[in-house]
Amino acid sequence: MKYSVRGWLFAAAALIQCPSTVWSAEIGPEGDLYAAVAALEAGDELVLRGGTYTLDSAFRVTASGTAEAPIIIRAKPGETPVIHQSNANQNVIEIQGSAHLALIGIEFTGGSHGIRLMSSSYITVEDCEIHDTGDVALSANSGGTYRGLRILRNHIHHTNGTGEGMYLGCNNDGCRVADSVIEGNYIHHTNGPTVEQGDGIELKEGSYGNVIRDNVIHDTNYPGILTYSTVGNGAPNLIEGNVIWNSNDNGLQVAADAVIRNNIILGSPVAFQLHQAGSPSQIEFVHNTVVTQGTAVYVRNVSGPVAVANNAIYSQSGLAINFVSGDLNQVTVAGNVGQGGIAGKSGGYVNGNGIGSDFVGGHFGVPPIDLFPAAGSALLGAGDPAYATPADFNGTARHSPPDVGAYSHDAGGNPGWTVAAGFKSVVRGDVPRPPVLRER
Repeated sequence: MKYSVRGWLFAAAALIQCPSTVWSAEIGPEGDLYAAVAALEAGDELVLRGGTYTLDSAFRVTASGTAEAPIIIRAKPGETPVIHQSNANQNVIEIQGSAHLALIGIEFTGGSHGIRLMSSSYITVEDCEIHDTGDVALSANSGGTYRGLRILRNHIHHTNGTGEGMYLGCNNDGCRVADSVIEGNYIHHTNGPTVEQGDGIELKEGSYGNVIRDNVIHDTNYPGILTYSTVGNGAPNLIEGNVIWNSNDNGLQVAADAVIRNNIILGSPVAFQLHQAGSPSQIEFVHNTVVTQGTAVYVRNVSGPVAVANNAIYSQSGLAINFVSGDLNQVTVAGNVGQGGIAGKSGGYVNGNGIGSDFVGGHFGVPPIDLFPAAGSALLGAGDPAYATPADFNGTARHSPPDVGAYSHDAGGNPGWTVAAGFKSVVRGDVPRPPVLRER
């Protein structure tokens, strides 16, 4: 019976045999989206024509592909399908008990959660837009361990309710996200008048081995990026090459178990501090550029090894780094340059020449801004080689001795993307993999 229903649906949608999939079909807003999705099997591809697909009841995807034959639901090239949930009590789409499934190039709006992943792994959400949701835009917070998620180049904005751009995992290790990649997304305006929380990306306790890279995040109510402890579940998380500005909270906040490198944070502080079961330990904060009006970096409740090295940290009216509390003997400070000085530790920091001299177009504000090191900058060659990253914010190989901050200097000027609202443009040759913390 299933085969006959499936055959009817795909024939009605102009069935095409395709060598890369078992079935390929195309539908438009006038078609039965629920039925077409319910008929999907491993290897199938469903192409959505442009237009608005209005829903008023639960829309659940329960199909699973395989690694060799994934299921793909994607936009027709050059067209924009918009899936709109008119029922505020329903999520726009739920991916439930699925694996090896991809959503590509689709716009989601309305409803409660935009995309909710439930007990699913190996899900790809790529080149989609999620906006004007009643709650979080994209969540994975219901059931077990989510493995192998790929959340790539999505535009997420104007949320409501709890209002997170992404809510990944559960409190107190109740569920977790593992070995996943959150890369190249543009997330903004999770700070509207109805938003209660509004993190840009929140990675909950117990999540491990994830790469959060090259995202542009601004105008958030809670931190642009917030990560908790792995609680010993697996490898640390990597937070790399992101840009954050205009947070009403900390720009970046981490409890433990993370390598944080080559990020740019503007206007709001970075904080390493106790959160749920995790307190600062197994943290490497290296080659970042932080520019704020008040104190730029806070380190509290230290319980294990923390390294703060080769960062450009400039505060207009506060401290560059404030080591506040905990076992500060476990903190290593090396090769930092900035403005504002440090408290709680000595050594490993020197004042630069000032924000106007050390950067091509530096100031204590938000984009447009150019924090590429200027000729004659105090950042040039001032880093500690023991903490040098292999590449910089642009993905360019670092030279030796390393320059301090997110960028490696080039006499010809910044060869990469200019910091601005929108997607970050970067070409990387490496495959994202969980980092390995340095032995001390």
